[in-house]
Amino acid sequence: MKNVRIRLTARRGAALSTAALTGAVALVGFAAGQAGASPAGHSGRDHVALGDSYASAPLVPDQVDTTCFRSSHNYPSLVAAQRHADLTDVSCSGATTAQMTAPQGTAPAQFTALERGTDVVTVSIGGNDIGFSSVIATCAGVTSSDPAGAPCRAHFTSGGSDRLAERVEQTAPRIAEVIRGIHRRSPHAEVLVVGYPDLFPDDGAGCTSSSVPFAAGDFSYLRDTEKKLNSMLAGQARENGARYVDTYTPTIGHDMCRPTGERWIESLAPATPAAPAHPNAQGEQAMATAVVRTLSHHHGPHHSHH
Repeated sequence: MKNVRIRLTARRGAALSTAALTGAVALVGFAAGQAGASPAGHSGRDHVALGDSYASAPLVPDQVDTTCFRSSHNYPSLVAAQRHADLTDVSCSGATTAQMTAPQGTAPAQFTALERGTDVVTVSIGGNDIGFSSVIATCAGVTSSDPAGAPCRAHFTSGGSDRLAERVEQTAPRIAEVIRGIHRRSPHAEVLVVGYPDLFPDDGAGCTSSSVPFAAGDFSYLRDTEKKLNSMLAGQARENGARYVDTYTPTIGHDMCRPTGERWIESLAPATPAAPAHPNAQGEQAMATAVVRTLSHHHGPHHSHH
């Protein structure tokens, strides 16, 4: 999928082929554009936003960088506006931990945005390292073989071990290196590792349909995999001098199975502007609220700011 420009199209209600799903959800390999800065007149502490599509908010109005699919109403923009901070947002759809130190298309390595005087750094990363978008496509592709069962779990656990759990474990040292790399470049910054919001029903109940095309028993497996990812991110933040922002708990009850208006994560056939299986504008707002709450709770004199 790398280096292919993907058109983000998903017909509402249409059963989507695995190939179309992979394209719609993957958001990989995009050539990327310039970092957005907040409007002049903002004063305050510098905020650098790093990360993937959950930070950049593809297709959420208004798109201010069509190559990275970055929205002016993504959570970094909302957080910076609320805190009157100068924002440098280099989040980019499809980014992995590798894109912190290596270019992504025409976008420079995200770490180039960090400076010694940076005050706050938010980072959403890890989902693309475990290949979550291709996992979603794979799960959708096997549903018809056993719609009442858990064919995706069977696929990823055949042979006696859970390959997705292993991918999460393998990504942990990369997350540690990202956090340490931020500290080295911005030694005074508060570093916030922002977790992923609740994509699937937290109670494990399913809502199999053409727009949420997963088998009944796979909803709990996908939920558990996301929780393992978030748990790993929280542990790496704790061990490496960063704060973890839990966006999962405050978004429970707003997963892709909920009706339009109640759901903050779009289905694979989005009803409001967002990429499939990604936060819509309300989801980004909920993530922003969680970030601001974490910053205000923990902000104290033990951090030196310049």
